[in-house]
Amino acid sequence: MTLDALRLEVPDILDNATASLADLNEQLAQARLQPHETGLQLVLGLLFRLNRSAMTLLERQRALQSFSDQFRHFAGIYGADTQPPALFAHLCSELAGGFKRLLLQILQGHQPSRPHLAWCLYMAQHFHAQSLLRHYQRYHEPPPHLWRDSHLLYWIGEHQECLDEPVAVTFTPQPANTLRGLYQQMLLLALSNPFHLAEGECFRLFGALARLAGLPRLLPWDEEDAAGPTVDLTESQACLGYDQAPDGDIAYRRHFELGALLVALHEPAPLQSAEERRLLEQVQHHWLGRQQRRHPRAEQIVPCNLVVGLTAIHAQLLEHRPALAPVQMLDASPGGARLLCNPDLAVQLSVGQLALLLTGSTPTLGLVRWRHINEEGLHLGLRYLKGLPRPAWLRRAPSAQTHPGVLQSTPAPGNGWHHGLWLPSDQFDEGENLWLQLPGANNQRGLLLPAANLSTLAVTRHPLQVV
Repeated sequence: MTLDALRLEVPDILDNATASLADLNEQLAQARLQPHETGLQLVLGLLFRLNRSAMTLLERQRALQSFSDQFRHFAGIYGADTQPPALFAHLCSELAGGFKRLLLQILQGHQPSRPHLAWCLYMAQHFHAQSLLRHYQRYHEPPPHLWRDSHLLYWIGEHQECLDEPVAVTFTPQPANTLRGLYQQMLLLALSNPFHLAEGECFRLFGALARLAGLPRLLPWDEEDAAGPTVDLTESQACLGYDQAPDGDIAYRRHFELGALLVALHEPAPLQSAEERRLLEQVQHHWLGRQQRRHPRAEQIVPCNLVVGLTAIHAQLLEHRPALAPVQMLDASPGGARLLCNPDLAVQLSVGQLALLLTGSTPTLGLVRWRHINEEGLHLGLRYLKGLPRPAWLRRAPSAQTHPGVLQSTPAPGNGWHHGLWLPSDQFDEGENLWLQLPGANNQRGLLLPAANLSTLAVTRHPLQVV
């Protein structure tokens, strides 16, 4: 299966469906004067016809904004202490369908502006989030299409580069203010064992997650580091179960990296109520499931140094003494460590950056998994990369300019070795003919660069069979 905006579930346009826009606002105002259930039924009927009527982009957008205002009216009635009726969950679903139809119209236009596209993606996702929340409030499973389309909206935002475009909205309970944050707010809510929460707690938890939900990151899936929640963007569920073997296309699989969120939970939050704090403490163990860590971590404070970036690591392995960043190791395990660094390093230490940890013993190659800045400094989650790192040089021809690389070698069963060649992202293409040279070797070896088996914005790793 491939992801495409046309897979979004939207109502079909019907030839006999007509929605009068001339008196729409008057009809919505009249609905507010009715008893709640009657008014809700009237609004839902109007929206149902509008979603199945042909209209221009501007007409649909203005109408949906009016229905969004009407949603705020009903949301004020069905809060934390009032279980919403099924009609209200249906209204949320219809609003999501309307904004998805609007999204398709925007995408079919010529070069939509990023803010406009981000707003429409956000609004469609927001009403999916509301539908999810209202189903959980009623202790009902959400329909399968909700997660399929929510994943797809995230994927579209990822490819349109508008995941972090801020959107100013006022809804209750408070949503995160970006598409990334809102989608991850939904994931965290779904991971919080919502059917075991008391009445009203799900509503309050959703609001409590708003300021934190932008901190985690969905990272490309890597079989070597499969601990923690896994999201398959083609599935009809929030995350794969811990006993569920991933079998979809790896391009649509993501790790839900929670490290920065788990650090931020313990920071002072003056605007957070005692009830919100209690709820977050109550549910956070569910986010990591039964496999809370692949390796138990030991708390310790150990001063060490960090070499940042592939070029500096290459120089360090050649004993050329590049600049070192002093850091503190706060806890460690066989699989990785949490480091505390100077905040000034944030520019260099992005998620996905390659680093070499120097602790006085054998240097350890690692990849930045998450990061978080607070008053203590820059917190980093470093995932260890098994194997011996060695410097290497790459050329496009035997006498051409050299480019630095790092060879990561681990023993294979028997007498062989597994090798991974780390290179800067986008410097070489898959299938390119290159020449590889290692220190102490007088000759160069030709190779056809294989497809990367791990990629980040900073570096890529290519598997090599024989070196």
